[in-house]
Amino acid sequence: MTDPLMNLYNRAPVAVDRGEGVWLIDTDGRRYIDCVAGIATDALGHAHPALVAALTQQAGKLWHVSNIFRIPGQEALARRLVDASFADCVFFANTGTEAVECAIKTARRYHHVNGQPDRIDIIGFAGSFHGRTYAAINASGNAGYMEGCGPRLPGFVQLSLDDADGLADAIVRPTTAAVIVEPVQGEGGARALSGEWLLRLRELTRRHGVLLIHDEVQSGMGRTGRLFAHQWFDGAAPDIMALAKALGSGFPVGACLATADAARGMTPGVHGTTFGGNPLAMAVGIAAFDTIAEESTLANARAASADFFARLEALRARFPDMIAEVRGKGLLIGLKMIPNNREFMGVARDHGILVAGGGENCVRLLPSLLITPEEIAEAVRRLETACVAARGALEQAA
Repeated sequence: MTDPLMNLYNRAPVAVDRGEGVWLIDTDGRRYIDCVAGIATDALGHAHPALVAALTQQAGKLWHVSNIFRIPGQEALARRLVDASFADCVFFANTGTEAVECAIKTARRYHHVNGQPDRIDIIGFAGSFHGRTYAAINASGNAGYMEGCGPRLPGFVQLSLDDADGLADAIVRPTTAAVIVEPVQGEGGARALSGEWLLRLRELTRRHGVLLIHDEVQSGMGRTGRLFAHQWFDGAAPDIMALAKALGSGFPVGACLATADAARGMTPGVHGTTFGGNPLAMAVGIAAFDTIAEESTLANARAASADFFARLEALRARFPDMIAEVRGKGLLIGLKMIPNNREFMGVARDHGILVAGGGENCVRLLPSLLITPEEIAEAVRRLETACVAARGALEQAA
């Protein structure tokens, strides 16, 4: 029989049935420690009671209207985001890639209304990932996403994160509109940018009238132990920021945040959405925000990160032939593998732990921010059994 699904995913052989906190249970009843979490999306684990309550209560009232009307939940969640960040205003979308599209349009519109319509260039970086829509794949640092999709769009420049001189030269060009960067690269291999790097970028962009866009779709909303990853460094705040994933903690919610000055070109009719910011999404988003923004949640994420990194460094020391490096920030953790990372993901799955892939031959651990010390210990124990199995397979193959 022909598969009715478009053949776009190489899906793992796990048919998921339900989730409980950090645990994912398949249709056969097997339990896995979920360190994928919907790719850093299920920040509060599965079936968190606050989210379930918000969803069910709102579902009985109102799902969708249109942005031609006021939606009080949008105003409430936008106020929370503005009060907790650098931003003055918010546009709600459904996904991270939509938030990035809005960010790009916001940056270009800013220069247009300022009388500099030629300033359209968006500087991005190798290893970056900004989503799957057409502008987002042009901004991303993976040429493979463009293959067969037609010509590159004008106005997108790719640089290396390590090319300081090239970045400085690109920023001063009269056609440059903005720089887009992930403070912690996710798909690029859990690469955390230093405060020194981010602050230098902030100073350069400000000096030359270039807008700074942070893509915190994966690193934002508590993933690094602060509400937003750039908040680890005073003075690093951007002009525009894209959020999603944990913002809805499993329900589709995206957002583009901006200062009032950066958003000056975003006037009625310039941009819009049918589903973004609908009452159902906003109810869940408010519940997710309120839970993630609690100091107890952020403190748990920081403590869990320290515990994980200590245990994983010890694991690397025991398996130097398996793990080359432990990297990342907070609970966006990367293990740079020596064996093929995709093959190791399968071995880990066979031993009851789900991990995500990443660039530079990494696997990523992206667990719930509420993971407990006991669950961390069990996750690392299962990774250890996977390392033993992978080592044995390599020895047998040799």
